[in-house]
Amino acid sequence: MNVRPESLHLSRQWIVKAEGDLRSAEHLLSKGAEWAFPTACFHAQQCAEKYLKGVLTLHSVAFPKTHDLTDLVHLVPSNIKPRVELVELGTLNRYAVEARYPGDWEPIEREDAEQAVAIARKVREAVRADLPREATEE
Repeated sequence: MNVRPESLHLSRQWIVKAEGDLRSAEHLLSKGAEWAFPTACFHAQQCAEKYLKGVLTLHSVAFPKTHDLTDLVHLVPSNIKPRVELVELGTLNRYAVEARYPGDWEPIEREDAEQAVAIARKVREAVRADLPREATEE
């Protein structure tokens, strides 16, 4: 893979942030407290978003300022598109806003947070499968 060093560097920064979000989501989920579930869902969404932006950056694909995971995954080149269902990304999409702001949203329960973290892990695994070691090593 022929990648510009600056793209690799910035991609690595996205991946480091994504890993932090996943760890935060897992930690909050482990608390088992109702107050933690919305924030765990938000961090799960952020993990997936940052992984997608990391792979786009690595391949020098421009992307808009968006939190919409389905829009982002459509920008990933077809030969490296992560194997994740659009409906799963749609599930995470709601947490970019609903988990952080007041509104007449459906309550976010433990099961929602467990599902969100599982989807984030799936996106992580799918994206990392096509990233060079230099973008993912600790």
